[in-house]
Amino acid sequence: MRILVLGGSWFLGRAVARQALERNWDVSTFSRGRSGRDVPGVRSIRGDRKVEADLKRLADAGPWDVVIDTSSAEFAPRRILTGARALEPVAGRYVYVSTVNAYVGWPNEPLSEDSPLREAPPDADEEFGSDGSPARQYGIQKAGSERAVIEAFGADRALMLRPGVILGPEEYVGRLPWWLRRAERGGPVLAPGEPGQTIQPVDVRDVAAFTLDQAGAGTGGAFNIAAPIGRETMGGLLTTCLEITGSRGGLRWVPNEVLVEAGVRQWTELPLWRTAPGGWAVDASRAFAAGLVCRPLAETVADTWAWLQSGGVPVEHPRWDEHGIAPEREREILASVAGG
Repeated sequence: MRILVLGGSWFLGRAVARQALERNWDVSTFSRGRSGRDVPGVRSIRGDRKVEADLKRLADAGPWDVVIDTSSAEFAPRRILTGARALEPVAGRYVYVSTVNAYVGWPNEPLSEDSPLREAPPDADEEFGSDGSPARQYGIQKAGSERAVIEAFGADRALMLRPGVILGPEEYVGRLPWWLRRAERGGPVLAPGEPGQTIQPVDVRDVAAFTLDQAGAGTGGAFNIAAPIGRETMGGLLTTCLEITGSRGGLRWVPNEVLVEAGVRQWTELPLWRTAPGGWAVDASRAFAAGLVCRPLAETVADTWAWLQSGGVPVEHPRWDEHGIAPEREREILASVAGG
């Protein structure tokens, strides 16, 4: 099996490349080489997806059985369309890693693969959808990029993967690493909402395995990728963070309404906390039927902590600094609850 990983030097891309090599597949990666690092054993091709000459040079390096696109977050649909058209003659299939944010209803309602996608044409530019929030525009651009891949390759040669939150070793966003470092620091830990709030993060290694399984099988269509609804909870996650770090801290649960009233930023200031009813209501039963296996969240937490303790350093990314509540603000909120 010959595969081309667009990206391949960050988080999911590295996990895909690493596991593909373990399957004795022939792996090429394409990136600018400005950040991250390639997995030893891949054929690294340098270039910019925005440069036509680089895309032609990439196509000349083919053919491949499948293209796996893991790093299109900063590219508008028109860029995805141009790249997919350049690769279509030299690739059998195209696997596109999208997001649950591509759905109109996310995060306000339960979702399945039959839920409607946001509206965006396959040739939308970088400004398309900019009249709303950055998160909404991100979902709009991803939906348009899905359509771009299908326009270039056809629906029967395209696979759309729509993961929710991906955690695990080498995470560059900073969600789980922040909670682990906060637990390590000890003291009263502000825990948001209710301990029984269900959450659905999925391990990066499980996403990679499922991606490669479907690529190898020649699967088309679309899959949501998330942990089973109801299996994992916020309380379980934070308790595991305390246990795995050996922390002497304790959880102090603060009701959602108190945090909302205080203006705490959901999703970032307290990572993974969201009050919207559909944020953790993603139906991934189709993926489970196709072979997706999600390891326990406690295993992901333990392995991420081991990676951090071994000196693991994530790829530098601006989203890292978005995550985490300032210690003084945390103390103020906890004091206000205690005083009430």
